Amino acid sequence: MVYDFNKEIPREQSGSVKWDLRESRGDKDIIPMWVADMDFQAPDEIINALTKRAGHGIFGYTYPSDSYREAVCLWMKKRHNWGIEKEWIVTTPGVISAFSAAIETFTDEEDKIIIQPPVYHPFKKVIKASNRRVIENRLIIKDGHYTMDFAGLEQLLKDGASMMVLCSPHNPVGRVWTMDELKTLNELCMKYDTFILSDEIHSDLIMPGYKHRVMAKISSGVNTKIITCTAASKSFNLAGLSCSNVIISDPHIRGLFLKRIQRSSISTPNIFGLLATETAYSLCEGWLDELLLYIHENYLFMRRYIEDNLPLIKVTDLEGTYLSWLDFSGYGLTDAEIDETLIKQAKVWFDNGPQFGAGGEGFQRINLACTRNTLIKALERIKAVFSSI
Repeated sequence: MVYDFNKEIPREQSGSVKWDLRESRGDKDIIPMWVADMDFQAPDEIINALTKRAGHGIFGYTYPSDSYREAVCLWMKKRHNWGIEKEWIVTTPGVISAFSAAIETFTDEEDKIIIQPPVYHPFKKVIKASNRRVIENRLIIKDGHYTMDFAGLEQLLKDGASMMVLCSPHNPVGRVWTMDELKTLNELCMKYDTFILSDEIHSDLIMPGYKHRVMAKISSGVNTKIITCTAASKSFNLAGLSCSNVIISDPHIRGLFLKRIQRSSISTPNIFGLLATETAYSLCEGWLDELLLYIHENYLFMRRYIEDNLPLIKVTDLEGTYLSWLDFSGYGLTDAEIDETLIKQAKVWFDNGPQFGAGGEGFQRINLACTRNTLIKALERIKAVFSSI
């Protein structure tokens, strides 16, 4: 590999949510593998671009330049074979702020909005904060593989849900939805005239053998009621720079969304976020390709280790994201007991399954975007504790 993802970068005392909040869990020696950012430095091209821009010394208001929009368009075409126009791109500080704006623009208070748990928990929070009703269409799990419950989904759509939230790839279960699955979803939402709000922030993080398919591309020219939320933040470790791209092809829908974010004062992009995103999409594809190989190797290493040493833990197949979904239910412990054992005894901090909603019971989400050494230390700690349970 050209890039050294085994390099240990100390993150303590950097204001890191992931690392500097460990004492809130009672022990600064805990290995944190929870929140979804990476322990790898961003590509040198991004660091150099930001350093050069910082040297200018003036950080006034900025806007997405034509070259920025061109970089986003070229990336979507090259990585996802999705041809978009520059004017389709709307920048926001993040996907969740975009979600909030979309919900408030295209639904009314007390409207029903569908999510598919277990799923990224801020979806539920932002829907409730907007005084909308959360409607759950729980994913089906069979032999460790998750699928959408289309029969259940159609009933909820028939009952009047006004918006459907798609997580693609799905966080936390790691599914990369197939063409057939997304076509069926699109047909159902068109049948009942339901908006699709598609979170595709992990769309560049696809494991070997799988392919991400953009929801809006599948329905191109047929269904315009789709809003796609993307960002370079997960792919290149840029979350703290607050920059995302909302892609909306329909000019009327885009205009309404723009009015909302301008009224809410979330339309002004971050000067460094814009530069980092443009640099990532223009110069850092090789870095991302090697990152994906490293994360996949981490996943395979973890899977083999667990199968050999911790057979009561079941590893869900990882198709996309760098987040692996582990089933601890074989130990017969409550969720509180699993948490307590991991944090207090093994001193490893994962995200507990119940926070992701129905179907999360007994599970833990582990972040694999770390050095191999960190992963090995965590697994050895878990083995030392759980082998005696």
